Amino acid sequence: MQQARPKFTARRHEVNRPIAPKRRDLGRKPCFANAAKRAIAQRVNDAPLRKIIHIDMDAFYASVEQRDFPELRGKPLAVGYGEARGVVAAASYEARRYGVRSAMPSVTAKRRCADLIFMAPRFDVYRQVSNQIRAIFHDYTPHVEPLSLDEAYLDVTEDLKGIGIATAIAEEIRARILAETGLTASAGISYNKFLAKLASDQNKPNGICIVTPARGPAFVETLPVKRFHGVGPKTAEKMAALGIETGADLKARSLDFLTHHFGSSAQYYHDLARGICHRQVRADRPSKSIGAERTFDIDLADPVDLMTELDRVSVYAWNRVERSGAQGRTVTLKVKYGDFQTVTRARSMPAAVAGRDEFLDIGKALLRALLPAEKGIRLLGLTLSGLGEPEPDRLLELPLPF
Repeated sequence: MQQARPKFTARRHEVNRPIAPKRRDLGRKPCFANAAKRAIAQRVNDAPLRKIIHIDMDAFYASVEQRDFPELRGKPLAVGYGEARGVVAAASYEARRYGVRSAMPSVTAKRRCADLIFMAPRFDVYRQVSNQIRAIFHDYTPHVEPLSLDEAYLDVTEDLKGIGIATAIAEEIRARILAETGLTASAGISYNKFLAKLASDQNKPNGICIVTPARGPAFVETLPVKRFHGVGPKTAEKMAALGIETGADLKARSLDFLTHHFGSSAQYYHDLARGICHRQVRADRPSKSIGAERTFDIDLADPVDLMTELDRVSVYAWNRVERSGAQGRTVTLKVKYGDFQTVTRARSMPAAVAGRDEFLDIGKALLRALLPAEKGIRLLGLTLSGLGEPEPDRLLELPLPF
């Protein structure tokens, strides 16, 4: 006997009507005046129509802490360490009102919010909750691609329960997450991963947004390019300098223009501006490496400054390692000089790197071998690779359906 769906209230935004469950194409091919436009239309029509859900838990780490410690509810909370070199791993919505964000130095966060409460991360608890959520996903589809402990893609083109409508599946999943964990999640529903992820952020927290094929390109045009997957801070800055700040601006630039300025990435950006994305949901795809890098405002040469920055990079990188639950034994240092020459140095250990202190010590040893840096260094990166399989109860990322 089918169970009644739990009731819950959420903000909902629909861009055009929900996609019909059996629809396999985008309609008749438009007739354009030139071959270039016909090629774009062909790319759209050739792309198989999928039902993709992106589920993103709302302020996940902070929400778990507020769930488990009721006295924290309604208060500005940061998950992380409050000392001088600490970094905010997550911030509650109450803290975000003061401008506190994840990856922000703790000293900056405390300047913005004097009443900010810090809680040390409890990654074992977050993984347990993540496993609960992942189990819910797998009741509806085997095609779940985790991105982190708190978000995932699901391809529900053919769902296990035979519901057939991605919107109904997403609402049922969100209701179950709330009922079984006491936490809220936001969902984006669309016909590809790019749009589904954008949509999930549209009505946070505890919201849902549907972007249908008919409205996908127009939806993209209204958004800032800095929100696009694959457009990092430096690329967004370069685009802004070229007068490209929104999807509409990007769409207005020719492929030749984009190729001149962005090389091999041009076709990818050209497609995104038109709502085209061919990336598939890949279930339980293992990460090959986990790390972080930082580009400096000015080139650095002083060894003390470089070691200080490497310490900072290691904090970001190791936070990601802990979030993934992965273990690895190879540390790789990336150095980009002022003339854009890039070199890497790596060291493999006989056993998994034990913690951030060892991770940083290995990185520092690799960096010392490259000093003095006569040309100046513009970027430092540190990654962990040689990753082993996480333990069975650890979740890497979460995916979902249309």
